[in-house]
Amino acid sequence: MTSTLEQLDERVVERRTRPRRRDRGVDPIPWWLKLIGAAVALYFILPTLIVIPLSFSAEANFKFPPEGFSLRWYENFFTNPIWLSSLGNSALVAVLAAILATIVGTAAAIGLNHLTGRFAGFVRTVLMLSLVTPAIVVAVAVYISFLQWHLTGTPLGYVLAHAALGVPFVLVAVTSSLGGFDQTLLRASASLGASPLRSFLRVTLPLISRGIVSGAIFAFVTSFDEVVIALFLRSPTFQTLPVQMYNAVTYELDPTISAASTIVVVAVTIIILVPQLVGTRKNSR
Repeated sequence: MTSTLEQLDERVVERRTRPRRRDRGVDPIPWWLKLIGAAVALYFILPTLIVIPLSFSAEANFKFPPEGFSLRWYENFFTNPIWLSSLGNSALVAVLAAILATIVGTAAAIGLNHLTGRFAGFVRTVLMLSLVTPAIVVAVAVYISFLQWHLTGTPLGYVLAHAALGVPFVLVAVTSSLGGFDQTLLRASASLGASPLRSFLRVTLPLISRGIVSGAIFAFVTSFDEVVIALFLRSPTFQTLPVQMYNAVTYELDPTISAASTIVVVAVTIIILVPQLVGTRKNSR
């Protein structure tokens, strides 16, 4: 018995004194998958890497690589009333559409969170139809309906159509936030005498606010970049920036579109990245 204990002690001492092997980190992502991801990222970024240099070209045509350096196209963009009015229209429609889509999408996500069964699945599918339906099909349906309601060419028509496109993004984001929501918090709030509205404002809303903000950002970007429905709803007195960019390529070869494209890319990138950076900094603290 004593010899056995001594042998165990010797093994323990030997293991403690034996130099440890380095733990080699195992990369769960294979190199070929990283290569494919880099190729896909380059495929999406490549048009931007061409358009941005063209916006600083001194030539009055699309030639890559550009010859000379000039800010004439940015000057033309910010001094031309047609481009500025289109930019203002897009910003106005995108903000209003994002607000409407956020309200409807958040209410739908909270309501569906309390429902189960086939009815909840059916309603969720109906709300997600605009996300999977081809844009031209949605545009034709919207145009036929809005033509009867006298909404074509009006800001209200743009807002309603773009809000319908943004609702699925808000629904997905808020539903994801509600997946980790603890329902016992609402019971505790009700037991303390809080009304349902007060419980929503003080308990539910702060906990799902990140999903709401994410959905609102995607709804804004979707409306700001949308061109197919906007082409059907446009009028001589009201058109958005994507429609003006389409006209600059279709009816005339205006290099100002390169400056407009750069401004849109930079604006959308800032709108998407800034909330993520702010949230990451708060989490690190």
